[in-house]
Amino acid sequence: MKQRNEQKKKGKMSEKFSKTDDEWKDQLSPEEYSICRKKNTEPPFTGIYCDCKDKGTYKCTCCGLELFSSETKFDSGTGWPSFSQALNNDNIEFVKDTSYGMIRMEVNCKKCGSHLGHVFDDGPQPTNLRYCINSISLHLDKLD
Repeated sequence: MKQRNEQKKKGKMSEKFSKTDDEWKDQLSPEEYSICRKKNTEPPFTGIYCDCKDKGTYKCTCCGLELFSSETKFDSGTGWPSFSQALNNDNIEFVKDTSYGMIRMEVNCKKCGSHLGHVFDDGPQPTNLRYCINSISLHLDKLD
């Protein structure tokens, strides 16, 4: 029972789902669609969560899946919200990204496939990870 409650607390992923491009366009703003579905990037230092210090859980803009905790958010100086770890590794997926002549690891929502950003190995201890995430890909569920 304790393990089940822990999984529930950590936002255990439910089944994957998909929508057509037209369905996503109806649900999302043009900017959300461009970044979340077409894998573009918001300009640095422009996202609403870049300097946000509010406490809570960051969820996927497209499907609401819990992705990151404010407890692991840190200022990386890169211009995008950065996290040292995911809230639940079962809720994200990694895809090798070779665009722009670089080799990077793309981070997507595992439930809906939404593009979140990238993860790098230059973050703080103990994980050494820096999840560099677009604000537009996130919605902060603030703690009261």
